[in-house]
Amino acid sequence: MLVAAAVCPCPPLLVPEVATGAAHELDAARAACADAVGLLAAARPDRLYVVGAAPEGGHGVYPAGSAGSFAGFGVDVSVRLGDGPDADAARSLPASLAVGAWLLDRARWADAPIEGLAVEETATPDVCAGLGRGLADSAGRVALLVMGDGSACRTVKAPGYLDERAEGFDTAAGRALGTADTAALLAMDTELAYELKVAGRAPWQVLAGAAEGAGLDGRLLFEDAPYGVGYFVAAWS
Repeated sequence: MLVAAAVCPCPPLLVPEVATGAAHELDAARAACADAVGLLAAARPDRLYVVGAAPEGGHGVYPAGSAGSFAGFGVDVSVRLGDGPDADAARSLPASLAVGAWLLDRARWADAPIEGLAVEETATPDVCAGLGRGLADSAGRVALLVMGDGSACRTVKAPGYLDERAEGFDTAAGRALGTADTAALLAMDTELAYELKVAGRAPWQVLAGAAEGAGLDGRLLFEDAPYGVGYFVAAWS
C-alpha cells in the first residue's frame, strides 16, 4: 500500500556541479526536494521506488545498485541507486532516475530498500496507472519518489519555445499534485502534454495509479518555472 510520495523535478541542473555558476538559482527547489524526501523517510516505508520517464528503450526496472552519470552534461559526477550489487553496467540510469538517486544520496537515504522504475514517455494513462497499482501492492508500506517536470514551453527561451497553453497546463498540474487529485492526473491530455514537452506526465500517472484508494493528502511545497520549464515539488502522505 502506498503510504507516502514525493514529487520532484528532474533537471540535471539540480546537481550543483552541472549547474556550475548558476547553481544558486535552484537553491529553493533543492531545499523543497530535501523536505519532500525527508517526509518520505518519516513515513517509514518498507520499500521505496524512484519513478521517472525514460526515452524509448530505456524503460523498465532498475535494481538497487544501478549506476548513473552526469558525464553527458560535462561533469564527472556518478550516482548509484541505493545499496546493492553492481547492476548491468551497460544499462545506465536514465537522467530522471539519476537525479532521483542524487537526491537520495544527498539525503543519506538508508530507510528502506530502493528500486527504480523508468516509464516510457509515450506510455498510456492506463498503462501508467497499472504500473502504479503494481508498485503499491508490492509491499505493506510503499513510498514513491516521482521525478518529472511540467511543460518546457513557458517562455521564448524555454527548450520548447513559448506556447500559450503551457501556463494553463502547469497551473492544473500543480493543483492536482498539491491536492493529491488522482483523477485529475489520470485525465491529463496526453497529446497536449507531449506537445508541451511535459516530462512528468507518465510518472505522475504512475503515482495516481499507486495512490488510488490510499486516502493520501497532498501539499505543494514548491512551484516555479525557471528557464521556462515548470518545476513542482509536492508531498503526499
